This record gives sequence, C-alpha cells and structure tokens, in this order.
Amino acid sequence: MSRKYELHSGQRGSAIGVRVTPRASRNQIVGVLNDNTVKVHLVCDPSDEEINTELIAYFAEVLGVPKSRVEIVAGKNGRDKLVSVLDMDVQTAHQRVLAHME
Repeated sequence: MSRKYELHSGQRGSAIGVRVTPRASRNQIVGVLNDNTVKVHLVCDPSDEEINTELIAYFAEVLGVPKSRVEIVAGKNGRDKLVSVLDMDVQTAHQRVLAHME
C-alpha cells in the first residue's frame, strides 16, 4: 500500500536569533552580536516561562504586531532563542529592531 504525502506551504515571516538577559532595569535591545543574534535585556525573573512571556510581549511591541504573530520556535528552555515573526519580511523586522536599539 503506498501512502500519498502532501506538502503544504508554511506561513511566511522572518526569524530572529535572540540572546536574553533577565533581571534588567528595563526592557531594551542592547546590541547585535557578531553572529547577528539580537541581545535583549528584559525586566523579569529568570524563569523560562516568564522570560518567554515577556520576550513575546516585548517583540510584539518593538515590531508593531499582535502577540499572536510572535512565537518562540527554538530555545524555550534557555537564554538563546529563535523568534518567529509571521507576515513580516526580514528587512522590515531588521529595521524595526535597529530602530529600538539603545
């Protein structure tokens, strides 16, 4: 018996590598590392759940999109994360991140 597989297009968007530092005095993008990872300081406790919630809310604000369009697709249990932003091209996401950099 042969199986038929169907491939579907994924949702379009961009992905941003992020390194998070918790317990900051305020939420801010502090720089971009040599590997293009965005370094972010967040006002939250160092628990993974709080970091993830705060990061999604902060990136939604920075990028001007609803929180439902921001998702952590890798690194949910660590400081290095991959954040997906749906329906936003890479150039737009890059410009908005740079505009918020301190």
